[in-house]
Amino acid sequence: MALSSFSGTAQAQQKEDESWWDSGKAKAENILDKGDLSLLLSGYAHHGRNTYTRERLAELNERAWGLGFAKTIRNEKDNEELLYAMIISDSHFKPQPMAGYAYQWMKPLSEKLEVGVGATALLISRADYFSGVPFPAVLPIASIGTRKSKLMASYVPRISQNKGNGDVLLLFVRLDLN
Repeated sequence: MALSSFSGTAQAQQKEDESWWDSGKAKAENILDKGDLSLLLSGYAHHGRNTYTRERLAELNERAWGLGFAKTIRNEKDNEELLYAMIISDSHFKPQPMAGYAYQWMKPLSEKLEVGVGATALLISRADYFSGVPFPAVLPIASIGTRKSKLMASYVPRISQNKGNGDVLLLFVRLDLN
């Protein structure tokens, strides 16, 4: 009887895992198949003035020029979901590729203007972390604009109490290509 109960629990757990995977896979396929194609253009990374010394700020790249593409969809709750890939010039003038999923809860401000706030889960590669091996991150994201074009921002919090890391606000634009 105990073995049968254990077997039933294991099967239920396996079904839950499969449904989580299947649900995520279906969501990604839906965004890729039905989503609108967008161009992502980055250009500015603000480093916190209380985190970095003046000398260090002079060495850092705040012109985080970059380019990427996204597939964006509005879900049944009229919130925005996107899958994206982007490469920018990081704080040390090195290429920083990243790819991920973002979700934003959208709030209309007027007939055409809206704001959004949410989170992004991504894989990111930086020359100064893990020898460039991609690593996962979860960051906040926000936007203001229309359904077709938005000024967007993501924030990398300070990683530790030591000065000189994190506390970076990345600004970029999303332009609908459809």
